Amino acid sequence: MNNALITGIELSYLLAAILFIIGLKQLSSPATARQGNFLAAIGMLIAIIATLINQEILSYGLIAVALVIGSIIGLVSAQKVPMTAMPQMVGIFNGLGGAASALIAIGEYWRLLQSGENIAFDSILIAILGILIGGVTFTGSVLAFAKLQELISGAPVTFPFQQPFNILLLLTFLGGSVYLFFDPTSIDVFLTLVALSLIFGALFVLPIGGGDMPVVISLLNSFSGLAASVVGFILMNSMLIIAGALVGASGIILTQIMCKAMNRSLASVLFGAFGTGASAGGEASATSSLDKSVHAIDSEEGAMMLGYARSVVIVPGYGMAVAQAQHAVRELAEQLEKNGVEVKYAIHPVAGRMPGHMNVLLAEANVPYPQLYDMDDINPEFERVDVALIIGANDVVNPAARHDKASPIYGMPILDVDKAQHTIVIKRSMRSGFAGVENELFYNPKTFMLFGSAQDVVAQLVSQVKDLS
Repeated sequence: MNNALITGIELSYLLAAILFIIGLKQLSSPATARQGNFLAAIGMLIAIIATLINQEILSYGLIAVALVIGSIIGLVSAQKVPMTAMPQMVGIFNGLGGAASALIAIGEYWRLLQSGENIAFDSILIAILGILIGGVTFTGSVLAFAKLQELISGAPVTFPFQQPFNILLLLTFLGGSVYLFFDPTSIDVFLTLVALSLIFGALFVLPIGGGDMPVVISLLNSFSGLAASVVGFILMNSMLIIAGALVGASGIILTQIMCKAMNRSLASVLFGAFGTGASAGGEASATSSLDKSVHAIDSEEGAMMLGYARSVVIVPGYGMAVAQAQHAVRELAEQLEKNGVEVKYAIHPVAGRMPGHMNVLLAEANVPYPQLYDMDDINPEFERVDVALIIGANDVVNPAARHDKASPIYGMPILDVDKAQHTIVIKRSMRSGFAGVENELFYNPKTFMLFGSAQDVVAQLVSQVKDLS
């Protein structure tokens, strides 16, 4: 390969890396996220073309077939998978990335064994890291997918001596890795390491509850990036190293942001078995001393409160996503604005089942970006808001997080909806949220409960608000 071609390939990699960085930066804002995603996709296309030119390809035909199959799967997924299932799709994509990295590590190690050459220390180390990170990412993501898809219970699954057993698995993996440095030709030990990484990934996610899924998805996304970066060292491909490092770094930063939004450490997320699905307040909880009566209203009363208000803040949650009510919510907001009501949306960082879940849903419904407000920006305004409309949100609006030290969510930053003049909560029932904590907001004298599916209730509100015009 001549020097001019090599230089062209490296410049292509540099251009792709620049597009990745710009794309990541633009993904930080809903207003520029679509453009950022497009730029990153262009960067990936450039990197793929440059890589195909750069490497000694055994069969372009097989690669073309794989590209066609993968493109069809991606296109069908993008068209058919509903926005409510986006967390599951992100989870399974993380897993596939980890699986690909692990398979490359296994294949490269097998190639070195078949060559009959002495396997260098760094080659063994990189292969071990590849199967560890890739294997954990794969099975961990598959289990996260199963929890989100409700194929298995989303509640934490624990058993006696679970964490000591996980530590034993990890120590066994480390011991086998050391042995492999002394005897790289031991196939049995190598395959045992592969199996241990897969088992550890599943057990890693098993005790994590549904309330912590946004953090888990972010962390697994970081793992998939690290696995890709390791594969870059295996294949001596600088583009993979850069892209993997960017994904790994952004994933771990997002993980820390999610933990901060929940006021919890990463260790407590991974090992705290948070979100059991049962009321966690207990006798010590301040909620148990509240008057448990609720004020239920119908859609006509709710429409009058909203239609005659000066300002309304809509707080979307996973209940809105499940009911696929985002389009009806936008229609309600537009109708309120026609009546002269100022409408804003309050977005909590961990509302839903993945980071940015509510932003994605509202963007899909063409809600104007300037109406979306982060928690820190909207909280000071709630005292001046006439009506806070909660649609399927629960833990992120629970006032117990501010004062009830016996509550598992104590200290978690929340949306201060209870400070609004009135609060309307749309829910199917009085069931607790992911954290399994009873919400004292429901018993607040200023709170009015509108029971039913978010899709149906919001549609009724739209009709009733129109009649007020």
